[in-house]
Amino acid sequence: MQIYEIPFQLISIEGDGYHIMIDGQINGQKANFLVDTGASRTVFDLEGIRKFVPDPDFLENERLSTGLGTNEMPSMVVEIENLGFGDLKIEYYPAIAIDLKHVHLSYESLGLPTIDGVLGGDLLARYRCVINYKTRKIKFYN
Repeated sequence: MQIYEIPFQLISIEGDGYHIMIDGQINGQKANFLVDTGASRTVFDLEGIRKFVPDPDFLENERLSTGLGTNEMPSMVVEIENLGFGDLKIEYYPAIAIDLKHVHLSYESLGLPTIDGVLGGDLLARYRCVINYKTRKIKFYN
């Protein structure tokens, strides 16, 4: 079993809570990920993914995505050839793309970094991730 230890940033949200951000790569390009243990799936912004996948071949997702304030959010599926966190490489990941405009606007208004993806429960569970707030590292087990 390989263990990948990835440092994270703990970002204060107006002194009223925290978000976890980690660095990753999408098709070899640096990307910022919000870690959301309450999100069932890892998701990407419908428009923002074009920065990493120039000509995405979107397929309509048959299921409506839930969360982010609604349970009727249409979503698309797009394949990401290479998704990475540190030395952990995930090939041909079937990603969910949704409209994250409201998340971008909130982060922008608070002067926070742009979010390229939301790391959710599918990958956190698959790699049995452990978040250590003391060391500010996430361990991925493969």
